[in-house]
Order: sequence, then C-alpha cells, then structure tokens
Amino acid sequence: MSRAVKTAPATSIIARVIRMSRRSFLLLIAAASVMAFGIAAAIIALRVRDRAPVETAVPGQIRIGPEVSIGGPFSLTDQNGKRVTDADFRGRYMLLYFGYTYCPDVCPTELNTMALALDQLGIRVRIVPVFITIDPERDTPEQLKSYLASFGSDFVGLTGSADEIAQVAKEYRVYYKKAEGEGSDYLMDHTSLIYLVGPDGKLTALFRTGTSPEDLAQGIKGAFTGAEKAQK
Repeated sequence: MSRAVKTAPATSIIARVIRMSRRSFLLLIAAASVMAFGIAAAIIALRVRDRAPVETAVPGQIRIGPEVSIGGPFSLTDQNGKRVTDADFRGRYMLLYFGYTYCPDVCPTELNTMALALDQLGIRVRIVPVFITIDPERDTPEQLKSYLASFGSDFVGLTGSADEIAQVAKEYRVYYKKAEGEGSDYLMDHTSLIYLVGPDGKLTALFRTGTSPEDLAQGIKGAFTGAEKAQK
C-alpha cells in the first residue's frame, strides 16, 4: 500500500522563496555597504597619506604635499645688524637651516653640506644660503658673523628677539628647546632640516639631516628643473 506524499501548498513555497530572496538581498546590501565603507576608508587614507611628507627618488629629500603649509613672513636682524625680512629674498631661492652657533656637531655638518652643494651647482647667484638661530640669547649678530665666515661669505645669518625667533620657528614648524647645561653653557634640542624656499617665498623642497652634498645638489637642481617646466 503506497503512502500519499504530502506536498506543501504553492503559496507556502512562494512565501519561502520570497523570504530567502529577501535574506539574500539583505546580505547583498550588507556586503555592498562593507565594500563601500572599505573603499571610502582607503580613499581617505590615501588623501591623508598624500598630505604628509613623502620620500622622493632623491635620497634624503622629502616632498611636501600641496595641503601642507610650511614657511611664512619674518623680520629679523642679520650678522651686520641690518633688519631683514622674507621679502628681501624674493626673486632668488633661499637655502635655509635652523640651528645655533654653539652646536657641537649637527649644525656645522649641515651648513658645510649646504656650502659644498652650492659649490657643486656653481649657481650661488640664484641661491642665498641662510642660517636662522634658535638660540638668540647667545647668537648675537657679531657671533653669527664670526661663525658663518667658515662656510662662505654669501651666508646670511639671522637672529632676533626671543619672540621673533619663536614666530619664524612656528612658521617653519621648527621645534627647539634648551637641553643640557647650566648658565650660558648649554645645548639646544631642535629640528634639523634644510629648506629650499622658492623665489616666490614658498617652500619648494625639504631635505633631512644627513643628506649628502651630492644628493642635496641633485635635489636643488631637480627643483629648478620642475619650476622651469611649470612656467612653460
């Protein structure tokens, strides 16, 4: 005797299919949402990364994204006692370093790198090497003049009041602070970078500590080439 096989009503089957389709649809929407979120997060990450300094092909050089603002106006006193502003350097490149004359190692090394790079380029007329002290308490105009004579007669040394130095350091995002020592015998902690500022007063390139004279010269030359191409 055969048994009767029960079959589900057609309406029940259709309802089940609709429920399954709805679940699949919701899962698809959820998956799409996760994917969209991931893509958005990746885009944001890329944008954030693009704003940060990025290592370039020239060893030691750092490229600054267009959203990063570094540099600004200043009014300081040079090694001859003359007031100097950022506007006085318009029309020429400025190769800039922040340090102090009592620095035992890093500062003289970086200034010497700047001097050697400029010698290799042979275009000192187009570039002014500038040294801004972060130790105005000891670095008087006279002290700067004596110190910079070892690196070249075209070096410009700038000092000022504590507030003036704090302002220009802020514009160029330079950290500095008194470290070891007592009285007038102390060291300074400070940011150590070489800035290449364009004839328009805007930062063109940035180089980290330890960049060789050859790489610095190559980086400066590359900045010149890029600027010339942009003008065409």
